[in-house]
Amino acid sequence: MRKNISYTSYAQYKAKKQNLQRIIIIVIILITMFVGYFLDMRKGFKILMYPEVEEMMYTLGDFIQPNLSCDINKSPTKVKGIYIPSHKINKIDELIDLANSTEINSFVIDIKNDSGYLTFPTTNPLLIKMGGVSETPYLQDIEEIMDKLYKNNIYPIARIVVFKDKIAGKKVPEQMIQNYEGEVYENSNGETWLNPYDKRNWEYIFEVCKEAINLGFKEIQLDYLRFHESMNSSKVNIPEDYSKMDVITDFVEYITNKLDPFGVFVSADVFGTIITSSIDAEIVGQDYMALVSRLDSICPMIYPSHYSEGSFGQKYPDLAPYEIILASMRASNKVISKLDLEDRKAIVRPWLQDFTASWIKNHQVYEKEQVRQQIEGVYDALLDEWILWNGAAIYTEDALLDD
Repeated sequence: MRKNISYTSYAQYKAKKQNLQRIIIIVIILITMFVGYFLDMRKGFKILMYPEVEEMMYTLGDFIQPNLSCDINKSPTKVKGIYIPSHKINKIDELIDLANSTEINSFVIDIKNDSGYLTFPTTNPLLIKMGGVSETPYLQDIEEIMDKLYKNNIYPIARIVVFKDKIAGKKVPEQMIQNYEGEVYENSNGETWLNPYDKRNWEYIFEVCKEAINLGFKEIQLDYLRFHESMNSSKVNIPEDYSKMDVITDFVEYITNKLDPFGVFVSADVFGTIITSSIDAEIVGQDYMALVSRLDSICPMIYPSHYSEGSFGQKYPDLAPYEIILASMRASNKVISKLDLEDRKAIVRPWLQDFTASWIKNHQVYEKEQVRQQIEGVYDALLDEWILWNGAAIYTEDALLDD
């Protein structure tokens, strides 16, 4: 029976594969030494190094070892992904089968969810203080889950809900967005949010990111990296000399700098409308151009169902998935083209819709044709990456190409 070995980090898992590569390369070297000996005995041992082998090697003292970066986490992947909410992790084997039979190669998994709960076990004192640690986290078997992802060559992305957090408000009300009476602000849905202006919250999110990296995630994806739409100066205490866009941009600058030594990618989800609407950008605090210049990937949520009637010339956007995706991504390309080349850092990786928006009047059922049209819209906008969203982790398999 094959022994099931789990790894607490991607580097450990990859090291095992590297050891095998080293053994193979050493065998090749020994073989070439003997070949050289027989080709020219008068000149003693002679190493015949094939060009393709030479490119992989470098000499360190008297030992030749493969020229493979130790910075394993920062390896490029053209993401074609799906979202897995933590409460649907019981479907992991089914979704791995989906990835193995289709073009899907990446999973976005909740690490800090929409309520503020952490989905994995931890003894980190700061995380416990903030109240998000659950006695029965959804990802209790996280090492086993990560081991499955590595073995099936699936790129793991940690989704971290940043400022939306109804749990922390009960533990640290002084670190939450507050109204002018000094009370924790609740929107119409009863949601509370960490205050982006409070740098103690920056440190908290950084600690969550470090935990995700230690679990083996190769990318940190920041969600709810914004203010709620209702948070204006008449309702909540927002500094007049420090705009919402400035503080969100400064937080991203902080978190990317802090995470840089760890060798992971950093991405963020943003509203699709901020690409073309400065008003929306100011309301939620997301500066598209500033974020593009700081993140590794930016993930605009461009679900056709979420656009208002008439957007991009489409009377009913939900009925025009290809046109909406193509137009929104062309708009993104146009905005990014205004940046200097050295500032065009982020890869644009949009979120696409694999659900039916039955709550809007003029909608359609999203099946194979509608999902595929969105993907083709991404490609026709000269982009390579995308992620599908379905809150129940039910995806349209026949919309996806075979592996």
